[in-house]
Amino acid sequence: MGLEKYRNGFDLTLHPDMLDKKLSYRDPKMIFVNSMSDMFHKDIPFGFIDKVFAYMRRAPQHIFQVLTKRGDRLEELSPHLFWHDNIWMGVTVEGEQTIKRIDNLRTTPAIVRFVSIEPLLGPLPDLNLDGIHWVIVGGESGPRARQMDLDWVRPIRDKCIEMNIPFFFKQKGGFRKEEGYNVLDGQIWHQFPLNHIK
Repeated sequence: MGLEKYRNGFDLTLHPDMLDKKLSYRDPKMIFVNSMSDMFHKDIPFGFIDKVFAYMRRAPQHIFQVLTKRGDRLEELSPHLFWHDNIWMGVTVEGEQTIKRIDNLRTTPAIVRFVSIEPLLGPLPDLNLDGIHWVIVGGESGPRARQMDLDWVRPIRDKCIEMNIPFFFKQKGGFRKEEGYNVLDGQIWHQFPLNHIK
């Protein structure tokens, strides 16, 4: 990839030096903690995860968004972590086979629990959003993107409206972003859980 921090390719590599960098930001920011990784991967030691949580506590002016596909490990480690109110926790759900991650997420005391349904690969008729504060939905992107049906998205949006949960429609998906890529039924849905933003 050309950057020193990616010299190991897809091998697990910890970057503790990045923690200090984020603390140096003075103005409040919303920081996505692991855009190309998963902090709850089985090979990441608990001590490192605990250290990341400690760093996030030291920067209360920022909001840290943590996203995982490892719901079981999240549930296992959650009671041993200190959840400051600037830590938002989310899980990725792609379809019915991964919907259990939402149950894992509900066990955490995070002040904002969010679900990233991206890429949405099928309908979610059994979606239970009790205890969830934010929902993000998007289609798959890239040259081999699988098509997302907007009829899978609408019931999720409608459930969010009914439950007063902020709904963020990221994109329809596809190889390239075309005009209206983030429009659903004539509207851009970029809602945030504003009552939790400082």
